[in-house]
Amino acid sequence: MGKPLISRAARLVVAISAMFAVPCLLPAAAAAQEGSWKLDPYGHAEVGVVDGRSRTDDGEFSASGSGLVLRGRVGVTLGDEDTQFSIEADRIEVERNGPRFSDSNRDRLTAQMVQQFNRQVELQVRLRRYDDLVAAEFNNVDATEFSAQVTYEPEQAHRFRLQAGWNERQYDDGSGPGLTGSQGHGPEIGGEYRHRLGRYHYLTAAARAEFIDSANPDRRYARQSATVSYTLPVTDDLRVRPGVTVRNTRFGGRRLAGEARTDSYVAPEVEALWWPGKWRIEAEAKYIAAGSNDPVYDREGYRFSISVGYAF
Repeated sequence: MGKPLISRAARLVVAISAMFAVPCLLPAAAAAQEGSWKLDPYGHAEVGVVDGRSRTDDGEFSASGSGLVLRGRVGVTLGDEDTQFSIEADRIEVERNGPRFSDSNRDRLTAQMVQQFNRQVELQVRLRRYDDLVAAEFNNVDATEFSAQVTYEPEQAHRFRLQAGWNERQYDDGSGPGLTGSQGHGPEIGGEYRHRLGRYHYLTAAARAEFIDSANPDRRYARQSATVSYTLPVTDDLRVRPGVTVRNTRFGGRRLAGEARTDSYVAPEVEALWWPGKWRIEAEAKYIAAGSNDPVYDREGYRFSISVGYAF
């Protein structure tokens, strides 16, 4: 699962280079499509910086860290107004500063189909494969996720979404038979409502529940989360989005004084999204209050991030 830094960096360079190559190699194929079907390649390159600090409630422990985030994404979509098929490769490199933190990376491959039945109903079916995912229950996971999402928009002001999925996970923990990685699996379900107040002007509320069961007790968990956000357009290409996320996670196999470890999380945040042309400049300020019945996981702190991307 873990790759040498040079190898990881090389793969990122290849992914970003492909973004330039694919649009050059496929225009003839796009023009050759008959009828209304079109082949559209796309890509995105992004660099960002993150800075954060956290402390325990009693102030006895304080941690700070910063990092550089590199992301490359390339994909292609084939379809018409009603039906679209797409495949996308995405890679993130995180280079962290500080002795308590280590570098990480994550690869993701997505295959997706979107079917528009009419102006009100849309179905999305998605298959995703992750390599070296940082998850709630472990920090090095290979995962396969299947999900289906139905969108119902009876009118422009109201949009409803319902999503259900299934996860299969392999952990690089050496805790399985013959020192192989242990495994986990489980469902997830979520819903979202978005109220459109105007152009790029939204009020959104979402909720999600996910569950993982495993023969390894340390990998079992149940999580419920909810998010409310408000998107306010400042100009045609600048938006501000305040919001708050609350989350509760119960690790059924991790016991503390006879009780399962239970973590809470509350994070108000403000995002600024400036998208002039094909540029994507985004900044985020977040305050995080994380509590637990295990005092080791009690934290309060902030995180700032800014990223600059370009869409091809």
